[in-house]
Amino acid sequence: MEWISTLINGLLLGGLYALFGLGLALVFGVMRVVNLAHGEFIVLGAYAGFFLVGWFSQVPVWAMLLPVVVLGYVFGWLLQACVLNRAVRTGNVLTPMVLTFGLSVLLRNGMVELFGADSRAVDAGGLGSASLDLFGISVGVYPVLMLGLALALFATLQWVLRRTEFGRIVRATADFPDMVRLMGVKPEQVFCQVMGLAAAFAMGAGYLLAQRTLFTPFSGVERMLIAFEVVIIGGMGSFWGAMAGGLVLGVAQLVGQRIDSNAGSLYAHLLFLCTLILKPTGLAGGRP
Repeated sequence: MEWISTLINGLLLGGLYALFGLGLALVFGVMRVVNLAHGEFIVLGAYAGFFLVGWFSQVPVWAMLLPVVVLGYVFGWLLQACVLNRAVRTGNVLTPMVLTFGLSVLLRNGMVELFGADSRAVDAGGLGSASLDLFGISVGVYPVLMLGLALALFATLQWVLRRTEFGRIVRATADFPDMVRLMGVKPEQVFCQVMGLAAAFAMGAGYLLAQRTLFTPFSGVERMLIAFEVVIIGGMGSFWGAMAGGLVLGVAQLVGQRIDSNAGSLYAHLLFLCTLILKPTGLAGGRP
């Protein structure tokens, strides 16, 4: 029964990990850019939620997810429009990568200067401590809601990209950026919307993370590593692959902790390494 509980909680943790990787997979799938500042986006969302909850203490904690997501979209859109589009236009894959690396350093040090290096967290209230009894296994309500949110978000995004005009434009821009210009579509504007969505997902995930664990301005490195491993395990550019990668990584980490309480993360990293060796394209490698 204890092993079953470990597997279930690993899947629930994987839902949050999948949310970490969603924005990274989206940006790579459309722009072929590895955003090395993605981890700092996540931490920025945690800080945004922390201060919003403090300023609007009468508003339910869960309701603050929406303004954090909106702030994330605006931040990502402006960042792409003002900075990253120029790097993408160079056609050199290293240019935006180096730029986002510099951005990650800037954001990390900026958060240290503004907020300090102390650990913080968002109190989720009764929701954070509530639990369900599932056939004798105690399961937290909050992780269940996060997994449900992740599944709903992945399904919605997949539907949007496959069934809507906006989605068709995004997919066409990803595959034929020069051709869509002839149709009156500006790839730079599409990239702005994609980065806005990616930042919104990342900052929203960061706010959810802040309700589960402590965070500091330096937490972005670890979150970026998790997001990167999720995307690689699932397959670069594949959304459902990222979902599967997050679930597998979460299970691997908690199973590892079950085997050795001091080496849970090691097992997750070993899974990542095995994936690179045995199936470099990931579980469902492909484009969105």
